[in-house]
Amino acid sequence: GEVTASQVHVSAQAAVLLDAESGRVLYEKNGHEPLRIASITKIMTAIVAIELGDLDDVVTVSPNASGVEGSSIYLLPGEKLSLEDLLYGLMLRSGNDAAVAIAEHIGGSVEGFVFLMNQKARELGMEHTVFSNPHGLDTHEEHYSTAYDMALLSAYAMKNETFAQIVATKRKTVPMPGEEWDRVWYNKNRLLSMYPYADGIKTGYTKRAGRTLVSSSTKDGH
Repeated sequence: GEVTASQVHVSAQAAVLLDAESGRVLYEKNGHEPLRIASITKIMTAIVAIELGDLDDVVTVSPNASGVEGSSIYLLPGEKLSLEDLLYGLMLRSGNDAAVAIAEHIGGSVEGFVFLMNQKARELGMEHTVFSNPHGLDTHEEHYSTAYDMALLSAYAMKNETFAQIVATKRKTVPMPGEEWDRVWYNKNRLLSMYPYADGIKTGYTKRAGRTLVSSSTKDGH
């Protein structure tokens, strides 16, 4: 049945619980309040890239991508990786460098990719969302979404097998060219290890946004 707000204590400023199949909102607190979202932005970055790119695409990392601030998978300028490996670095380690490399590859430029992000947002009915970058850093004033819009986006993204597989992965090994060792990435999403039904999706943090989280779990087909 419906859960009333008084029965649940949620410390978050805004929250939505959505049944992914029916799209029904089971719980809501300030669900339509536009807020800064930090790295959960990368959910949109990933689904746009998966839909428009080829996982085997070879992506060359630009100096622009390798120099991005914040969380990083330590890409080097000129380095070549598959789009698939970059997507794991994006979603498991929240690599801002991966986000820019993906954006430049798929969109031709970061701006071109941001256009595609906003186009997808409109297509999905995310009415209170504006994207200005592919990573969620507080480099743009006009970059925000709502708990409801992010739930809509995530329910959609989880229907994509590639996306669902990536965000459920706890540990990923990726070869590092010219080195004797591989990169080993552990997913920052601790819920995957703490809660048996958890199968995604993404954490986020910036000073201005605070902590953000989109979680998914599946039980008995729901």
